[in-house]
Amino acid sequence: MSLSATSLKVSRSLKARIERLARRAGESPHAFMLRALEGQVEASERYLAFLEDGLRADEAMQRSGLGYAAEDVHRYLEAKIAGRRAKRPKPVRWRG
Repeated sequence: MSLSATSLKVSRSLKARIERLARRAGESPHAFMLRALEGQVEASERYLAFLEDGLRADEAMQRSGLGYAAEDVHRYLEAKIAGRRAKRPKPVRWRG
């Protein structure tokens, strides 16, 4: 892994918070910040992938004219959450 140096300017209060939390975690402020940045980058990437998946699913639904009735999906999810067996909803034509 190649490394690249960068510089961050943070407020004194943020720096103090980072130092306090890093000390409690038993790591350096530098390691704490790297871990925090990595976590935020991963979360942002997952969010963007989630949005892209949703857009692709919507495009497929628009092309096919098939979708799922909300009440069927809600019943299915409620059963699954409660630990009950449930049949997956069937797609329905929502436009002619």
